[in-house]
Amino acid sequence: MPMLSPQEAAERYRIDDLAQIPSPSLVIFVDLVRENLRKMVEMVGDPARLRPHVKTHKMPAIVRMALEEGITKHKCATIAEAEMLAQAGAPDVLLAYQAVGPNVDRIVRLLTTYPKTTFRAVVDELEPARALSDAVSRVGRSIPTLIDLNVGMNRTGIIPGPEADALYAEIARLPGLEPDGLHAYDGHSSDPDLNQRRSLVMRIVEQVTAMRDRLEAQGLPVPRIVMGGTPPFPIYAGLDLPNLECSPGTVVLHDVGYGAKFTDLPFTPAALLLGRVASRPKPGLLCLDIGTKAVASDPMGDRVAVLGIPDAKLGRQNEEHLMVETPAAADFPPGTPVLAIPVHICPTCALHREALAIQGGTIVDRWPVIARDRTLTI
Repeated sequence: MPMLSPQEAAERYRIDDLAQIPSPSLVIFVDLVRENLRKMVEMVGDPARLRPHVKTHKMPAIVRMALEEGITKHKCATIAEAEMLAQAGAPDVLLAYQAVGPNVDRIVRLLTTYPKTTFRAVVDELEPARALSDAVSRVGRSIPTLIDLNVGMNRTGIIPGPEADALYAEIARLPGLEPDGLHAYDGHSSDPDLNQRRSLVMRIVEQVTAMRDRLEAQGLPVPRIVMGGTPPFPIYAGLDLPNLECSPGTVVLHDVGYGAKFTDLPFTPAALLLGRVASRPKPGLLCLDIGTKAVASDPMGDRVAVLGIPDAKLGRQNEEHLMVETPAAADFPPGTPVLAIPVHICPTCALHREALAIQGGTIVDRWPVIARDRTLTI
């Protein structure tokens, strides 16, 4: 993402009355969120080909904005996110994290509490599949279930091959489970070079479609293939692959980390942090109140890009402090507002109870980050 001039930053991220906003605060620019959602739809050509991941924002307000743009399918990682989606009116929710322990029964409670939402599950081993089958069968329900494939991320999933084929066939036999397709997340498809990313994606697509073809040859339905996060999203978006659902997440709000690394992503950071100069402990040094309790301490190194401070060089960061070296420190007395774009927005959102929604320079709403909690009512 190219650095903005002070004038460009002031125009894009205008807030007319900063005095009323405490710091540090998470601020979201509504028009930029909508612009990002529309770019997602434009890239895939049809909102039915989208299943964005809500782990980035965790907010009902943004789910409702997506629904207004025709995006009806969503993906999530936690029971709380799944419930938040149902409460926001999402009709189709994939819980892309294998349920174990008490979460199996929590899925059953989701099914019975929110009958207007279709919930989908993933499994990557037989025993969790049996546990889910037993739980939903006890209440006379069923749940569409996808195989979670390990296509090189080595985090979850089963490697495509005979064992994965056999597991999918077992899903078709287990009561209460409906074979619903393949889930293949490739977070490792993250080479900055678009051609390198495309090469890896096409090898993954070859694996996954070969498995689909084998399953369909056995008479097993494969109604959907859910693939890709944010870095490979432009590649998947351009594929003519039947029943493909693309699942980017970060692009809805976007951030400096992906913006700098993947210049082919045509999205704009829409969520910023408002901080203030708290102290000037010595000449050339500012202390901002944007510590690790306001912005994710992930990745290592700089966690934000500060706007409007000339030649800013970020130093150490503590829980409530961020040190910034600048030759212009004398121009920034204590209390001066400072906007900063997070390097990694997803875990940053989870640090805030609410976000201030900004439109036309004005605070128009307060958006609770509901699904940052692990439990809502279920």
